[in-house]
Amino acid sequence: MRKKIKIANLDCAACAAELEEELSQIKGLSEVSVDFVGQRVGFDYDCAQALEKAVYAISHFEEVEIIDGNAPEKKERHFKEIISIAVSLAFFLPALIMELVGGIDEWIVFSLYICAFAAAGWSVLFTVVKNVPKAFRGGFHFGLLLDENLLMLVAAAGAFALRQNMEGAIVLLLYQIGELLQSLAVGSSRGAIRKLMELKSDSAILVTDGGNKEVSPEELKAGDVILLRKGDKLPADCTLKNGETELDVKSLTGEAYYREVRAGEEMLAGSVNAGEAVQAVVLRPSSESAVAKILDLVENASSQKAQPEKFITRFARWYTPIVVLCALVLAIVPPLVAGGGRAEFSVWISRALNFLVISCPCALIISVPLTYFSGVGSLARAGVLAKGAVYLDTLASVKVAAFDKTGTLTEGKFSVAGVNGGERVLQLAAAAEQNSSHPLSQAFAGTDTPFSCEKTEEIAGKGIAAVVNGKEVLVGSAKLFAERGVAFEPVQTGNLAVYVAEGGSFLGSVEITDGLKPNAAEAIAELKRAGVAYTAVLTGDTKERAERALEGLGLSEICAELLPEQKPECAKRLKARGKMMYVGDGINDTPVMAESDVSVSMGALGSGAAIEASDLVLASDNLAALPKAVRGAKKTRKIVTENIVFSIAVKAALMALTLFGWIPLWAAVLGDVGVMLLAVLNSLRMRAKIK
Repeated sequence: MRKKIKIANLDCAACAAELEEELSQIKGLSEVSVDFVGQRVGFDYDCAQALEKAVYAISHFEEVEIIDGNAPEKKERHFKEIISIAVSLAFFLPALIMELVGGIDEWIVFSLYICAFAAAGWSVLFTVVKNVPKAFRGGFHFGLLLDENLLMLVAAAGAFALRQNMEGAIVLLLYQIGELLQSLAVGSSRGAIRKLMELKSDSAILVTDGGNKEVSPEELKAGDVILLRKGDKLPADCTLKNGETELDVKSLTGEAYYREVRAGEEMLAGSVNAGEAVQAVVLRPSSESAVAKILDLVENASSQKAQPEKFITRFARWYTPIVVLCALVLAIVPPLVAGGGRAEFSVWISRALNFLVISCPCALIISVPLTYFSGVGSLARAGVLAKGAVYLDTLASVKVAAFDKTGTLTEGKFSVAGVNGGERVLQLAAAAEQNSSHPLSQAFAGTDTPFSCEKTEEIAGKGIAAVVNGKEVLVGSAKLFAERGVAFEPVQTGNLAVYVAEGGSFLGSVEITDGLKPNAAEAIAELKRAGVAYTAVLTGDTKERAERALEGLGLSEICAELLPEQKPECAKRLKARGKMMYVGDGINDTPVMAESDVSVSMGALGSGAAIEASDLVLASDNLAALPKAVRGAKKTRKIVTENIVFSIAVKAALMALTLFGWIPLWAAVLGDVGVMLLAVLNSLRMRAKIK
């Protein structure tokens, strides 16, 4: 069973890694994921005892608290950190001035430096002491003991032992300042995600026979009538009952425009009523709305980590112990080779301490997950929900985009355009289609028919065989009629022709129309500009009709007359050109979604099965969000690469300089903190609007 726990007060990437390692040691837990940015812990557990141990471990780790899933997130405060830094500075600055001026008793200066060290380092020492028993619980765990806190404490204590008092005090002071700035940067990113939570409405006005009543959105059910005043946020997906209004949909689509809505048209939760007061009919519970999908996917996206994140986690787990070992070798071997004098040991121990400080992997273990978290949030603000960072990495490499036709590139709102053969043809088709779940059946929804359907058999990709008033009725494509040996008269039309036969005799046909989405052509053109070289459509429609319907889209290829089971085969062929993205909306799209490298479903109109099977969801079915998603994914990967290369390059250069004794300890700490802050600030570029 999967469990997700919302937490507070976990502000450190290294601490998250420690908690993850500690939870992984609990028998009965697996797939443990700790997200310090999103403040979430997720794991699979196989018994109640394992869950109980996990909850205990989480609630007793550092200052972490488990909070109720519905409770508002606590505003982050940093009083203790700020006070520690202020007190440390109050001792450090006078000591530094006295040392520079000279003539002051060195014990007074030393005492002030020790006080500065204690004020900044008490929390670090406390953490190291707490980690000791944890590190030896169930074996020795390097990551729990040899973390950044121990590195900094050893470096500071070593500096004091070498009578480098100023360096000993400033190590922990700069470290605490860096930790505070890191926490503020991460908190800023959390604030951006928290803004998405404002999509959720706190209440709804239910219209009843006894008058209007304010209720929680969770209490609404399909069919309820609600009142929407000007400025009200829609609490659930619904349809406009009467009249017309305008909706501000910026929060869902990222685009600043108003959408006009008329009676009977669908309105998505999270939109804001910009018109006068109207009534609406609830379509589905608030938990199934597009907004609920946005919040759930964004909050839990961190459980699906990208390869760079996984690499950095594994890297940090072994990197620190190796660095500690290297520092020990550096402190002992060179002075022994040089003759083992006290002066040589002092020099090389100092260099080893610098080496320890510079080697801290904070920049990587903070900035990489923060970049992906910010990337997922940016895509969500543009109306694209990513189920995990791993899919952003794949999306950034996409070279082929394949689309379903109906409901994806076209409106998916079918209507009868004409009837060949008289009213009886239309009535029989409507009777046969009334029990069908196929999207085409929508075209017959408003047709009155005197006939009753007794039995329905859906034939995938071809049509329906039904028993209507005791006779077999076929409604479907030319392929179905050819297979059943029913002679028919083909219709030459730009619309979709559905043929009708009764008792083996052809009666006529019904023409059904479905228009292109207004922004389909622009979306495909933008995808090409974003680096998607090849675009294709996979459809069960005939080649001629598909080409006519999709004319002007600038597609590279149209794969027509495909049965559902043939679509995955076509996808395999397209994948030979590069990584493939598939965009669809129906149940029959799930096999080809599974075959694609990354799949996208239409959130507002798409089926539940397609949304479950897909890796990304277009919350409002807006195709214009697709190229933004590709550009956002490319930007995310670029920033991750920049941070990894920059952090490793700068640290390698500083380590090399340290070996020659060209960097003092305080400069090593400043370099470590500076690299970390620059990497974090670079990560926050992902919060900018995707254009």
